[in-house]
Amino acid sequence: MSIAVKQLNKRFGQFQALNNVSLDFPAGELTALLGPSGCGKTTLLRIIAGLEHADSGQVLLDGEDATVKHVRERQVGFVFQHYALFKHMSIFDNVAFGLRVKSRQHRPSEAQIREKVKKLLDLVQLDWLADRYPSQLSGGQRQRIALARALAVEPRVLLLDEPFGALDAKVRKELRRWLRQLHDELHVTSIFVTHDQEEALEVSDQIIVMNQGQVEQQGSPEQVYQYPASPFVYGFLGSVNLFHGRLHEGILQAGTASFNAPEHQHVIDGSGTAYVRPHELDVQRYSPDMPGLVAQLKRVHSIGPLTQLELAREDNNELIEALLPTEYYAARQFKTGETLLVTPRRLHIFTSPESAPILKADSTFTTAQL
Repeated sequence: MSIAVKQLNKRFGQFQALNNVSLDFPAGELTALLGPSGCGKTTLLRIIAGLEHADSGQVLLDGEDATVKHVRERQVGFVFQHYALFKHMSIFDNVAFGLRVKSRQHRPSEAQIREKVKKLLDLVQLDWLADRYPSQLSGGQRQRIALARALAVEPRVLLLDEPFGALDAKVRKELRRWLRQLHDELHVTSIFVTHDQEEALEVSDQIIVMNQGQVEQQGSPEQVYQYPASPFVYGFLGSVNLFHGRLHEGILQAGTASFNAPEHQHVIDGSGTAYVRPHELDVQRYSPDMPGLVAQLKRVHSIGPLTQLELAREDNNELIEALLPTEYYAARQFKTGETLLVTPRRLHIFTSPESAPILKADSTFTTAQL
């Protein structure tokens, strides 16, 4: 089933949860709604499910207006963050619940229910827990049972609201791999709400980044990470170093360093900010005849195959974070307090709105070299 929302608006008192949101969710794909708390992603999910009603706008399921349809008519499976399992029921009865409460004319026989529940428990690899109760399961197991229960009614759409948010990091990683594999088997159109960038990048076919009730960017994980459409997206998807400066005729002057910005040749004496991720920085010993940012090494932290360096710029004392392969770092034996040269291999330059009034929304940055 394909899903589309058209010009959705939703307010809670004075708070604008959704502001004229229009989106398409392709059939059979797993889409991540990503953004900080309060950005509107859960409100959007609940409106699609029919658990909330928009102030204005439409929800289209396979092109059919479902805006006024009751949640029972939408054939939606919903998985919450905190499991929502019935504590007094066995695991088998929890999964069977949605089938047993169907109207008499649509309810399967008890034999059919038993067969279906067994298949679902096999699917989530927990058939051996059928007779246990939720309190006897781990958090990860309970969440897989919650997913099996949502799938029991054969939903046309599966909605997941931060389903792994209450679990520890190791279990989250295991479950998101499992969810991706399960989705590849079932191909149910799914929407997955998360504020975890790594989770969204690893699991989804497409990512929608939201901020303050609006869509900042929609695209594949690679598109969103490699070509962020706004400073917000760039900053939200992982660590980033910012170099502020004056932008003039294709050159960004940031302190003592200059960055080429050929796409901004038309900007005269404007403002710009260069964005560069820690792993996109080269670090070497200082040489006065080489271009780059001069910085002093303040702190070193090894993280398995990677080593994180914190450096203070010589011109303004702002911190720079660099991430190097541990073997590269060990071979050069940099010392704390040593003066080094930092050079970006790749960066984006965003202009401030007043500096580039004629730029299109999708071309306000450029990949540049030092």
